[in-house]
Amino acid sequence: MRAYIDAALNSAALAGASWADVRVVDTASEMLAVADGKVEGIESTESLGIGVRVLVDGAWGFSASAELSETTAAQVARSAVAIARASALCAGAPVVFDPLEPVTDRWSGPCEIDPFTVPLATKLELLSGVDALLRAESAVKLTKSSLGFHRVRKYFGSSEGSYIEQEYFESGGGFTAFAIADGEVLSRSWPNSHGGDWVQGGWEAIERLDLLGNAPRIAEQAAALLSAEPCPSGEFDVIIDGSQLALQVHESIGHPTELDRVLGDEAAFAGTSFLGLEDLGVLQYGSEHVNVTADATIPGSLGSFGYDDEGVPAQRSPIITNGSFAGFLTSRESATVLGQSSNACMRADGWNRIPLIRMTTVSLEPGVWSLDDLIADTDRGIYLETNNSWSIDDKRLNFQFGCEIGWLIENGKLTKMIKSPNYTGMTPRFWNSCDAICSAEHWRVWGIPNCGKGEPMQVAHVAHGAAPARFRGLSVGVGR
Repeated sequence: MRAYIDAALNSAALAGASWADVRVVDTASEMLAVADGKVEGIESTESLGIGVRVLVDGAWGFSASAELSETTAAQVARSAVAIARASALCAGAPVVFDPLEPVTDRWSGPCEIDPFTVPLATKLELLSGVDALLRAESAVKLTKSSLGFHRVRKYFGSSEGSYIEQEYFESGGGFTAFAIADGEVLSRSWPNSHGGDWVQGGWEAIERLDLLGNAPRIAEQAAALLSAEPCPSGEFDVIIDGSQLALQVHESIGHPTELDRVLGDEAAFAGTSFLGLEDLGVLQYGSEHVNVTADATIPGSLGSFGYDDEGVPAQRSPIITNGSFAGFLTSRESATVLGQSSNACMRADGWNRIPLIRMTTVSLEPGVWSLDDLIADTDRGIYLETNNSWSIDDKRLNFQFGCEIGWLIENGKLTKMIKSPNYTGMTPRFWNSCDAICSAEHWRVWGIPNCGKGEPMQVAHVAHGAAPARFRGLSVGVGR
């Protein structure tokens, strides 16, 4: 691969590029699904190609090809230079960023059992077993279970002298039971909704999910939702479980702190941000209990790597410190606006896409409470689990989230199950209402493999750590 990268870098320099980087990306994916007692689909894909990004006259150029040869690599580089020259004719301020110390390195993520060596029959047997356990509950009329696997190899080189190889596996899965009666369809999922949970790792990660062991309990809860009381409306103290809180972090902290949104470089697909540069170090984003970090070094997290797609080393950086807004997610280019260096948040969806600012593992750091003590400390409230739906405006300010299941909290105890709970809020007000977060014992990282951004749209694999936390006086049941 290095020969292709060197050919592209040499060609870019000869064509007049002042700077260049090259990525060769080799990926394999496998997705399996069983629904209602039948195999719904098996999909296997592979992709290999080269992408070249250059700077010419202060403007970006990018080109890519699925053909790999030294000749093609050189042609792609010349094409990128031509695009940059055309872009420079109508560009604004020239692109600038601080130089980066060159590095030669190799990084790999954790994997004990290569998931692509596990027979399809074994994977389908697991999914079919889960499906049968879900359908054993008579009220469950529809079922879906799925597994997915990715293998990624990246080769990066830059005109600054870096050459980096990275390899990692991603594995994930989950299931959903749909209970149906009297015109109602109510879902219950494990370990999370919208495709389950994902990590960096191999088949051992699927074994740890214990899909078979959890299927009967989740099916019973789905059936029980049919006779559960509707979610009450009004203001309640709400304890939100870690999986739902991870999505809350994603939508109302992760996306609005992407600096390209703030600068107006990204708006077409998913909007901009309510934040401004003047908010850094000034805005009280949340209460004193709220500490949020972006950390690409957590082993096994879907948001971890050795180096981002600009060759910047993975790192941990503060986003919110004791409630105060402390940092954006940045690139080498955007960080210069702040007088800073990149915190390694540039990643691309494959060889044929230019890198964008993407979340790494953006986490709500743990507090000190046990979940039992937090519930006991809540006189009148609601405990919520597992996302069902979400809606948030294009500035990431006003939102509404629906969950699959909840329980009333009365006099410090979980009492009645409630169905289709939802809550609404405004981002800073919501995070400032947080008065307690559970401890590291309850904290875990949740993988999100389907974060969309950009045009053409790119799908990033990111993650969020969270533990259950309490929020005072939330509006619950609005819009039912």
